[in-house]
Amino acid sequence: MRLRRAALVLGAAVALLAAAAPGVRAAPAAVIEVAPGEGALQEALDAAPAGAVVRLAAGVYPGPVTIRRTLTLEGVPGAILDGGGAGRVLSIAAPDVTVRGLTVRNSGTSLAETDAGIYLDKPARGTLVEGNRVENNLFGIYLHGARNALVRANEVIGNRDLRMSERGNGIHLWAARGSVVESNTVRYGRDGIFVTTSRKNAFRNNSFSDLRFAIHYMYTHDSEVSGNVSRDNHVGYALMYSDRLRVFGNRSAGDRDHGFLFNFTNKSRIEGNRVHGGRDKCVFLYNANRNVLSGNLFEGCAIGIHFTAGSEGNRIAGNGFVANETQVKYVGTRHVEWSADGVGNYWSDNPAFDLDGDGIADAPYRPNDLVDQVVWRHPLAKLLLTSPSVRILRWAHDRFPSIYPGGVIDSAPLMRPPTPGTG
Repeated sequence: MRLRRAALVLGAAVALLAAAAPGVRAAPAAVIEVAPGEGALQEALDAAPAGAVVRLAAGVYPGPVTIRRTLTLEGVPGAILDGGGAGRVLSIAAPDVTVRGLTVRNSGTSLAETDAGIYLDKPARGTLVEGNRVENNLFGIYLHGARNALVRANEVIGNRDLRMSERGNGIHLWAARGSVVESNTVRYGRDGIFVTTSRKNAFRNNSFSDLRFAIHYMYTHDSEVSGNVSRDNHVGYALMYSDRLRVFGNRSAGDRDHGFLFNFTNKSRIEGNRVHGGRDKCVFLYNANRNVLSGNLFEGCAIGIHFTAGSEGNRIAGNGFVANETQVKYVGTRHVEWSADGVGNYWSDNPAFDLDGDGIADAPYRPNDLVDQVVWRHPLAKLLLTSPSVRILRWAHDRFPSIYPGGVIDSAPLMRPPTPGTG
């Protein structure tokens, strides 16, 4: 205890000396070394001067603890904050704090109290949470109104003892305008990243698995989702009630229900993404309006794209639909054009010719016919798909295109699929 107090006094003296010497270059930040002990960490945090570095030796430090001033909290390998299964393990209530190199584990399990491993309250604007292992907590990292925070290169592993519906989200943002979440790995939460009522966020280069949704947007505008990888989740990217998003260079591999779900997503750009191996839908557009989908590859799903009649004014061109059991599901009576400026999409099941060699097929492509419409409305009709009457109907469609029902028309189908990039 005497050594710890001596370190605190020395750190405070260094800070005071630097402040009292005008014209002298600022001294390095005070470094306060802390060893495990009951109450030792909170005592050090409360006594540390602003700008100090509080460094934890290897060992277990009981939580909860709270940071109330601007400083850096870091740990050497083996430094562990353990909440003991109650409350929030580490709370931050000051601006420009840095937390790095810690294992933070065992929060409480109250959703109502938002128990979390690391909790950034509203004053924690500009905080950096970097290089931590956050495990067995209800919520992993929770940004409650903390603006311009940066959550980077953390490993977040949820509480596997809880059912998925009982877990919190790996990284949760509420009204955290301008915050960035990048290069994190998230597993076994409810959602990987959940954001609501926010603006100007960027979620980049994160990896997600074993979750409900990898990224879940609600009422969040003017933001970016780029370079992320979703693997074996229920849904990859559920982007809902949000406008003016830039969604590019992401990947969905083997997500169960949807690779991308756009529900009331408007005026957004979805470019250079890849979805493959989904058991249900690569992408689902539901009442999503005035969006641009370009340069995406939708491959190996039961349905390439499910497009509802309530989605208006979307520009869908330059994409690849490859080896999906059903390329497009569109139940509606209107004709919808899926090409723009003489460029359509690639369809792997289109037996097309390109006699002039311009990369555009010589005839329009219609991914669905009347038989598809009947089967969607009456699933038992699948029993008739090999019957002579269905074959005759499809032959008639090929010979007389005017009898096609409403649906998607690609007037300039591509002969080669795009290569998704980072847009």
